[in-house]
Amino acid sequence: VLAEEGADPDAVEVREIVTDGDVAAESFIGSPTIRIDGVDVQPESNEPVGLSCRVYSRRDGRFSPTPDPEDLRDAVRRASASASASHGAGARPTSSASAIAAPANGERAAAAARGGSR
Repeated sequence: VLAEEGADPDAVEVREIVTDGDVAAESFIGSPTIRIDGVDVQPESNEPVGLSCRVYSRRDGRFSPTPDPEDLRDAVRRASASASASHGAGARPTSSASAIAAPANGERAAAAARGGSR
């Protein structure tokens, strides 16, 4: 998804959440959490923070350990549009993607952030 939208999939930053302090500092609602330019790809306003597994709702109604690829695509497009608006027409903004996960889920989170699954 990132490559399809003109972003660098190798630039995904993976951060591991290990302690309750990490949870609080990141407002971490579960592993994996994927953010584009700091914005969660599927914001959950009522979810408590904690060291837990995260379950995403797919657009077809199924539940998944990774977000729907279209949610990733929409998040990348929103970030790109926002950056274009602030940098002027014709600018080629870059978005940063973060995959935040508990240690066992780091690779899954990175793959999901890039738009694939593992």
